[in-house]
Amino acid sequence: MLKTKNIIAKPFQIKATLILLVLLVFSSCSGQKKIIDKPVIFDDERVKLSLEYLKDHYDIHQEVPTIDPKMIVLHWTVIPTIEESFEFFKNATLSNTRDDISSAGSLNVSSQFMVDRDGSIYRLMPENYLARHVIGLNHCAIGVENIGGTEDLPLTEAQLKSNIWLVKYLAKKYAIDYVIGHYEYTLFDGHELWLEKDDGYRTEKTDPGTEFMAEVRSATKNMNFKPLPNKQ
Repeated sequence: MLKTKNIIAKPFQIKATLILLVLLVFSSCSGQKKIIDKPVIFDDERVKLSLEYLKDHYDIHQEVPTIDPKMIVLHWTVIPTIEESFEFFKNATLSNTRDDISSAGSLNVSSQFMVDRDGSIYRLMPENYLARHVIGLNHCAIGVENIGGTEDLPLTEAQLKSNIWLVKYLAKKYAIDYVIGHYEYTLFDGHELWLEKDDGYRTEKTDPGTEFMAEVRSATKNMNFKPLPNKQ
């Protein structure tokens, strides 16, 4: 009887093994990625500064610094490592190296997500909390920072794949209308989403590059995002 049981059991064992292998292959091919939580300091000071930023720049008065995501903005840090980039974004107040934007408030720059050069995705704060990363649009924009971006340290294929995955992930959770590169933000000046009250607060940007954005748009064209404003 024991031998008979073993003989009968083998087909079931083989079937179970095949099912497990199929599941493993499906999982590896499905493009699933892990988001690693690596929170910046979001203490009472950052909450206060975030609420002040919403009020001063967008005339939005709230008790909690949440946003209504309508847009994803892709960036590069120029800073070469995840550790250095995180240190730059971590604290609540703006670094003294950012004299170019310090007059517009002391809230530190940041983003909701950061993508390392190997494609690892880090979440720096709740996805629907304000991050200062794009003039005029922070009240409705989720930011994705990519490590690198210099001539000597161009963005990687792994980062491109993670950005595409992240755009799709976020578009399934929120009513995202636009996906833009940071260099395209001024096209929204005068758009219904644009709320910047300071007409003199603008910076010139090139991140994350036109080629990178073209690749992201090609890979997400079935998401039917709205076209950019045609600013004359």
